[in-house]
Amino acid sequence: MRASSATRTPLPTSRGALLLEQLGQLEQSQWWSVDQLRDYQFKQIRRLLRHAWETAPFYRERLTAAGYATGGSFDGTAWLRLPLLTRRDIQSAGDAIHSNNAPAKLGRVTAIQTSGTTGEPVTVRRTEADALLWEALTLRDHAWHRRDFKGRLAVIRDSVDRELGEPPEGSVFDNWGPPVSEVAVTGAAGVLKPTDIETQALWLAGFNPDYLLTYPTNLRALARHFAVSGERLSNLRGVRTLSETMPADLRELCREVWGVPLHDMYSCKELGYLALQCPEDEKRYHVMAETVLVEILDDQGRPCAPGEIGRVVVTSLHNYATPLIRYELGDYAEAGLPCACGRGLPTIERVLGRTRNLLVLPDGRRRWASISFKQYPEIRMVRQHQLIQHSLNDIEACLRIDAPLTATQEARLREIILESLGHPFRLTLTYFRNEIPRGPGGKFEEFISRIAN
Repeated sequence: MRASSATRTPLPTSRGALLLEQLGQLEQSQWWSVDQLRDYQFKQIRRLLRHAWETAPFYRERLTAAGYATGGSFDGTAWLRLPLLTRRDIQSAGDAIHSNNAPAKLGRVTAIQTSGTTGEPVTVRRTEADALLWEALTLRDHAWHRRDFKGRLAVIRDSVDRELGEPPEGSVFDNWGPPVSEVAVTGAAGVLKPTDIETQALWLAGFNPDYLLTYPTNLRALARHFAVSGERLSNLRGVRTLSETMPADLRELCREVWGVPLHDMYSCKELGYLALQCPEDEKRYHVMAETVLVEILDDQGRPCAPGEIGRVVVTSLHNYATPLIRYELGDYAEAGLPCACGRGLPTIERVLGRTRNLLVLPDGRRRWASISFKQYPEIRMVRQHQLIQHSLNDIEACLRIDAPLTATQEARLREIILESLGHPFRLTLTYFRNEIPRGPGGKFEEFISRIAN
């Protein structure tokens, strides 16, 4: 594989130098054999298990109960006897799941909060070293797909910064930001929060990007809009998607409308990249086996054979701040065959995780539906949520709570939901004391539209 422009930049920052060193190692390890990668993974796992047993009270109790002994032998068979970790386990464990002595050499520890695939909020800590690996995998993705950093990048997605990317103007920066800006001179980047498709299309036409990053459902709506309107994005060279299931026909739609390829990725906020699209086979994903062990398990907890569909269970190999050991994401995926490209990295044929739908406003406009309760301390007792649009005017909010809400809290809850949706829908609140039921195939969607697309 040819090196990307990232490996030829003359003036990387000090952090950029570390990233390039790590990228160089990844460019070697992708060609390791299946056995080499497996040996490496279990070497890391043995270290991780010992660290978790010694420094995280939750894991000392859990691993001891599973028969784990720090001085004993440990192999793949013993691994399958370890219990799966759920979001509810993390919530219940509280601080006991975090390491009380993360190695100082791994750098500063920061916290990440996410609702993830099931809408259940969890907090995970990570070290600077873990964050560095995450960024190095971003560079791997760029290198695999030979992106030209001098191009203009448009990003349409939710932002942690509430003031960033406000429509209709969005925000424009003179570079792509970390990690790319740490290793290369780049073109401009524009950020827009998801809003109605007409506003997004107008913003894109004005910015005229070389690359676009957004959610699959949002991309589909944009492609359909441009197909009907006849507008062009003359500079567009590629689109990239994240966070959702990839519809089977979306790649072809992008080729028909814009004449560009689509590159997808599979990630979660707690662990970062899980799999990246193969640069040689667009319908296959390579697991990032140097940083994560991905298991696809059947209903009996056994590894799926290629072509079989099962639950996705992941283990972060380098997170010594909050060890995530056999963590069940709530997604489903199809196990893949070895790839013809020659990389030893395991493969996933397709990801069958949840799909978020577009909210349909009464005037027919469609927009991305997104809501988070973590910013509102007065209603943080909402443990899980799901919004269902039954008609153009009716929304049902399904909420799992630990205790009944007061009238004031419920009124505030309604206000927050309707403000996030951007329209005064008729809102029905349905409360659950236990987990909100999953849909067909065991999937969970934070937003479900009953209106045909």
